[in-house]
Amino acid sequence: MILKVDENDNVAVALSRIIKGDTLPNVIAVDDIPIGHKIALTQIAEGDKIIKYGSPIGSATAEIEPGAFVHTHNIKTNLMGIEQYTYNPVTIQANYTASKSHFMGYKRPDGKVGIRNEIWIVNTVGCVNKIAEKLVSLTAAENVHTFVHPYGCSQLGEDHRFTQQILAAMVNHPNAAGVLILGLGCENNHIDSFRTVLGEWDSDRVKFLNTQDVQDEIAEGLKLIDKLVEHAAKYTREPIPMSELIVGLKCGGSDGLSGITANPLVGCFSDKLISHGGTSILTEVPEMFGAETLLMGRAKDKVVFRKTVELINNFKEYFVKHGQEIYENPSPGNKEGGISTLEEKSLGCTQKGGNSYITDVLDYGEVVKTKGLNLLQGPGNDIVAVTNLMAAGAHMVLFTTGRGTPLGAPVPTVKISSNTALAKLKPHWIDFDAGVLVSKNKKIDDLTLEFFNYLLSVASGHIQTKNELNNYREISIFKDGVTL
Repeated sequence: MILKVDENDNVAVALSRIIKGDTLPNVIAVDDIPIGHKIALTQIAEGDKIIKYGSPIGSATAEIEPGAFVHTHNIKTNLMGIEQYTYNPVTIQANYTASKSHFMGYKRPDGKVGIRNEIWIVNTVGCVNKIAEKLVSLTAAENVHTFVHPYGCSQLGEDHRFTQQILAAMVNHPNAAGVLILGLGCENNHIDSFRTVLGEWDSDRVKFLNTQDVQDEIAEGLKLIDKLVEHAAKYTREPIPMSELIVGLKCGGSDGLSGITANPLVGCFSDKLISHGGTSILTEVPEMFGAETLLMGRAKDKVVFRKTVELINNFKEYFVKHGQEIYENPSPGNKEGGISTLEEKSLGCTQKGGNSYITDVLDYGEVVKTKGLNLLQGPGNDIVAVTNLMAAGAHMVLFTTGRGTPLGAPVPTVKISSNTALAKLKPHWIDFDAGVLVSKNKKIDDLTLEFFNYLLSVASGHIQTKNELNNYREISIFKDGVTL
């Protein structure tokens, strides 16, 4: 069985393993083709564009006959260096009518809303990581979490600023009802310095402990955690409008079905959330390369268009500065899953953003302030990206994958498999199976409604994600400078 994604495509995707000689709709296979990979539907001359999703994903490096296997051995990227862009806005028709939906969340005194009521230990420096872990292991409370990292000292310039921005965003995140800021005392990011980037804080919600200043840091830390647990107990869930929900959009190792099942499903949810006045955040800038003009056309105005152009070209300059190819091919796992070029990866990845207008573009470490679909500066690296989305204000992260990963952010991280085989193989990793769009021929509208209701249950605390159940919570901060 094969799927032609767009009527203009000259390749199709294998929905099951194809054996040489198999008779398929309008073509006979001349090669063995793994599931998720591409088969040529027509004669493709050397140099001709290969079309998938209705757009070029590269050019043929050799003659390709109908029924042949199309992959990295006979396709190359069409992408080049930094480009000039023209604003060509598109008109978007709303696909969803907002209904009266809400989730059960926690209202905070500053007006923010959380979907969890946890205690977070935020370390100003990596030197206190083990102290933080010991505090978590010794406390009687079950909702206390810490997030180890190696940063906070011996950093200069922008790297130091990034560390402070991300950690400050953690402290201020509304999923944390209480925060213990744990420092050493001699680090660059010492507590007094860190206070200057925090903004205003509630002394009942945020506690500080400089471990060099006390004799028994464990005893003092446990006392402060007890106070924070007592403070968190004051909050109870109440109905919150969907317009207050902020969701981060991320994909991990992809396969040939990612752009057909999981990513479009997340895009449909994003559009539906935005129709309710909610907010989605799309990051992984390198995985916009090749699909950026589609995003630029959806910019709500010229200001957002210019910010999108800067987002793309500044990240290309980052590659150039380090002497790297801008259009490096996808990872080995992506290639094994059926992704041949960065354009193919990007055209699938950006579908997570649905079809809504782009309302704003955020710098790395910036917190979302405009409802609707936001673009966020940052790399595609999984741990860095989920940390970045959390810091931007995402209450949860929707993480599509065709390969599988146990990774989780500090916030609930919903793993959506692109294929049913992965969901069956890794049920302890995967939260939702989008592969049923193919394996069970489910309709996208029906699955979107099911997914929407599932995520309402996650937001309301009725369901814990697998990363929460496994306590897989990690952070990593983007770095580009000198370490002393």
